[in-house]
Amino acid sequence: MRRCLTWWDLTWFGFGSVIGAGIFVLTGQEAHDHAGPAIVLSYVASGLSAMLSVFCYTEFAVEIPVAGGSFAYLRVELGDVAAFIAAANLILESIIGTAAVARSWTSYLASLINKPASALRIHAPSLVDGYNELDPIAVGVILVTASLAMLSSKGTSRVNWVASAVHVVVIGFVIVAGFLHADPSNLKPFMPHGVQGVFRAAAIVYFAYGGFDNIATMAEETKNPSRDIPLGLLGSMSAITAIYCVMALVLSMMQPYTAIDTSAAYSVAFTSVGMHWAQYVVALGALKGMTTVLLVGALGQARYTTHIARSHIIPPVFALVHPRTGTPVHATALIAAASACIALFSSLDVLSSLLSVSTLFIFMMMATALLVRRYYVRGVTTRAHARRFVALLVLIIASSVGIAAYWGTSPERWHGYVVLVPAWAAGTAGIQLLVPAARAPKVWGVPLVPWLPSLSIATNLFLMGSLGKDAFIRFGVCTAIMLVYYVLVGLHATYDVAHGACAAGEEEDDEFAGADDGGKNKVAAVADVEKAGAADGGR
Repeated sequence: MRRCLTWWDLTWFGFGSVIGAGIFVLTGQEAHDHAGPAIVLSYVASGLSAMLSVFCYTEFAVEIPVAGGSFAYLRVELGDVAAFIAAANLILESIIGTAAVARSWTSYLASLINKPASALRIHAPSLVDGYNELDPIAVGVILVTASLAMLSSKGTSRVNWVASAVHVVVIGFVIVAGFLHADPSNLKPFMPHGVQGVFRAAAIVYFAYGGFDNIATMAEETKNPSRDIPLGLLGSMSAITAIYCVMALVLSMMQPYTAIDTSAAYSVAFTSVGMHWAQYVVALGALKGMTTVLLVGALGQARYTTHIARSHIIPPVFALVHPRTGTPVHATALIAAASACIALFSSLDVLSSLLSVSTLFIFMMMATALLVRRYYVRGVTTRAHARRFVALLVLIIASSVGIAAYWGTSPERWHGYVVLVPAWAAGTAGIQLLVPAARAPKVWGVPLVPWLPSLSIATNLFLMGSLGKDAFIRFGVCTAIMLVYYVLVGLHATYDVAHGACAAGEEEDDEFAGADDGGKNKVAAVADVEKAGAADGGR
């Protein structure tokens, strides 16, 4: 792909890919149903967890600047099985995330023309609840934004600059006008559903931070990845976290939490304080924000899919880059078509919980992969140190799962944490003291390793434990289907490609020079075969 993007492009891509349906829709939904005015604390908790993941993504994107994002990083560090699980969840996340934002787009369009949130959908009483409101407008929005993303990465960036700038102005208006009509008495009771409600909401509104990983997928098109990616990722996400917390506080102070509308919260809130005209400004700003989320999402998600197709886990035709536009047209079309089908039927509450558990799971895997990258290199790490590292890493993950499970089943009890939290701390301290680092980042690295990656593992698993059982049932069904596909199709395809490349004597790619021998041979071989395959018409 063409190297045409700078840190400025990436910063605005950060705003464009993140600020959208999450803050404008999920804030009202979760404040009303779970957190109350303490929704601001939910955004703080999920924002801290997201920033830990941002650190991990940034180091990987600088060290391995390719289009595959977390799929490529996990394949290098944890192998093909972990990479496939990530790949399957990434594609699922891309499809569900796009569908959820498109459904929200329709709700705010209805608000803009003074209609109820579901007025523009077609009710189908023969279908089950949650899947019985058909949304052809969401389908149309997905197809339009995907078509724009196919034309040009740089052109899409320019459109995103303008749309995101307007969006920031609207957000400024919402904050200032909201505080002018704020009533502090609406903050009481501050935490009506207790701490459990705060973290349940935090796990759902994590969806609002999703999308920053799209920036990492653009490393292959970035002119100077070692400088531009840290600036773009960390800069945009720091500002976005602050914006989210302030906007959540504004909404909570404008209305009692029981009166907050769950579909178009900010528009209805301004109407309730007498600023009827402001609902149109808010609805228009929300539409612009969600449009840029869809637009930037179409770019990033297609690049994930492109790299996955290069490994032959899915058909390699989806790895082809159009010679004139320099964009992965087939991959973009694949995600758009699947998202449109889901958006036509599924409601936002069904989509958001499944999306959150998938996103949190991938981010947990990324933090694990970073620890592996720092403390294990084949041929450098001794067998004794490797065994010690694995045992301590298992202790970190097991204690984190225990904390999450204990919170999910007995949130009012504290006795289990007396054992589980020290066990997590002991595992992290053990890696720091007993396992020598095997690799140091060349340009930019996560600070306070192993503590920050270990904390990222714990927080992501903790937020997963705050989700309801329905999200895990859907996640389990989807994961089972994915694994069946991998065993029957993906495993054989990647094996044949990797061994065919080795037999042909393919050399390693320089971009994976920092990886371990086994991982880099396999990934580089696949990349070489795909380059040759693309030249032959994408075999």
